[in-house]
Amino acid sequence: MAPQNHSPALPAPAGSAPYPMAHPGYGKRSAPNQLAPVADDFALLPLRERYVAGFIERLPEGASMSVKCLAQQIPLYGQQAMASALTALSVAGHLRRVRCAVGDGDQVRWVFRTSWSRTARDNEWWAAHLAGGPLSVPTAAPTAAPGPAPAIPVPDAPVPAPEQAPAQPAVPAQRAAVPEAHSPAYLALAELGRRDTRLTLSAEDCAVLEGLAEQWFARGVNTDYLTGALLAGLPLKVGSPYGFVRDRLIKKIPPAAPAAPTPPPAGAPVRHVLMECTECGAPGPAEALPDGLCRPCRRPKTATPGPTPEPPVERDVTALVAGLRDLLKAP
Repeated sequence: MAPQNHSPALPAPAGSAPYPMAHPGYGKRSAPNQLAPVADDFALLPLRERYVAGFIERLPEGASMSVKCLAQQIPLYGQQAMASALTALSVAGHLRRVRCAVGDGDQVRWVFRTSWSRTARDNEWWAAHLAGGPLSVPTAAPTAAPGPAPAIPVPDAPVPAPEQAPAQPAVPAQRAAVPEAHSPAYLALAELGRRDTRLTLSAEDCAVLEGLAEQWFARGVNTDYLTGALLAGLPLKVGSPYGFVRDRLIKKIPPAAPAAPTPPPAGAPVRHVLMECTECGAPGPAEALPDGLCRPCRRPKTATPGPTPEPPVERDVTALVAGLRDLLKAP
């Protein structure tokens, strides 16, 4: 009969507890278009920020990024030190806190995310990233391109003589009469004399004033608008049509129309994204939060002065002594 071994089995080695994850849709989100990781990614940061950045870089997607959770996982720093480190990483261009609206109709809710980029980014890149615009791709150090291959010498070969083109008969070219095309600005100026004889301009006047009239068309007006503005309120007699029209072209030019925003393509999802201040959590557009901080948090911290103590009240010693004597005389 084989002997039985009653010794207990060796315990399995204890593994590290998994990092707490945020709810679906929350937590860490890595930014696109990053450079390949290298050993000195965060070498320019201070020691504390370099340690925290390396820890966040190793976290999985969707990991909880709250200050309390990070402080529990990094025993070297408390919650206040962790909040200061995240603020410094935001200023350095590695981190942004955002709010995103998800859902449709009445089921829209706001989720909180932390966008993380191992490659430091500027404010313009973060604004384009949150707005869904085109993003610039960082480029690594340029490498020397291989030069062209050396030419291989070949033995001399007889070069064929070029073929002679047949001689063309010398016929003088006939010049066709092509009417000269004028711009809409020139034609609008020429139309003034037909609308009102007081503003009759010559061909030379129209050619000189054509540049001023083209500035009106560049600001989005048409021919009817231009001629109507030049013919409105004419005096009974115009001594110099050229000078009168030139003066109105300069002084009555309309303001430049604002550029219309480019509508999103049909079927594209509408993104409702607000950036959050990394330090206090105040929401706002990316333009109002440079470095991920709102205006009050960007101001230097100054000590709040305490209340000024009031000077001691002067007391009448003679009246005080007289009052004490009266108290002693009382039965």
